[in-house]
Amino acid sequence: MQQQYVEAAPGIRLWTERRGDPDAPALLLIMGAQASGLGWPDALVDALAARHQVIRYDHRDTGRSTSTFDEHPYPITDLARDAVAVLDGLGIERAHLVGMSLGGMLTQLVVADHPERVLSATLVGTCALSESPYTAPDGTQVPVGELPGIAPEVLEVWSRPAEDKGPEAELDRRVEHWRVLNGGQLPFDDAYFRDLESEIIAHTGTHVSSTAHARADDSHMLRTDELAGTKVPTLVISAPAEPVFPPPHAHHLAQAVAGGGARVVEIAGMGHALPPAVHGPLAEAIRTHTDAARP
Repeated sequence: MQQQYVEAAPGIRLWTERRGDPDAPALLLIMGAQASGLGWPDALVDALAARHQVIRYDHRDTGRSTSTFDEHPYPITDLARDAVAVLDGLGIERAHLVGMSLGGMLTQLVVADHPERVLSATLVGTCALSESPYTAPDGTQVPVGELPGIAPEVLEVWSRPAEDKGPEAELDRRVEHWRVLNGGQLPFDDAYFRDLESEIIAHTGTHVSSTAHARADDSHMLRTDELAGTKVPTLVISAPAEPVFPPPHAHHLAQAVAGGGARVVEIAGMGHALPPAVHGPLAEAIRTHTDAARP
């Protein structure tokens, strides 16, 4: 395992970690909003590192990376440029990309804007950056704005004001957040997510969560035509218990990318979280996809 910082932009340093054979195909993991790279669980990273040089990193304003938003606000699209900067800083010409939640949107931006840097893309728990309608199984055309929205229980948790009530209260808040995101199909392991978030807090050096990504400008993210015409091999993970981008968002995403040629793999019971029960099937789906996409 190797850790180092890369310069993403003037005054912006990003923490990175690499695991696996440095001569193996690179695989870049891109986490969601406000999430440290350690949001990718060690067990999942190690499973992927059996065949890849796996890179995870902290977005700006998370983990050990530079926090600047309050002094120098930036748009969400800058976070996609940061992903390319990580590859540049580590001397990697092309990589497989795996993005979750906001990370899945950032992956789409890189696929659309820098396809020459991408060997394959895997999109998890996200929605299409496309205005193309969803074609339902009966042939009905459904406008994007009419697809199911975020589950009320998630919106309720997100609506609570962020207050610093100390480390233990923050841990309780994060575990409750994961409980809601986990969905209602797989058992929820309180201790697992508490340990994960304790590690992230220790890694970050503070229990105070940033709200930078929630406040960042999210305009200019649509890439309808670029995604429809991409040649990048794309896998979409379908999660039946997904509460943030519920079904059929995954299938709409698969229709919107590569002329509808993206593959879809369903992970049984999965929601908008990465509990141990999904590590094995998710790693296998990603490895099968990247094996097929090797140059």
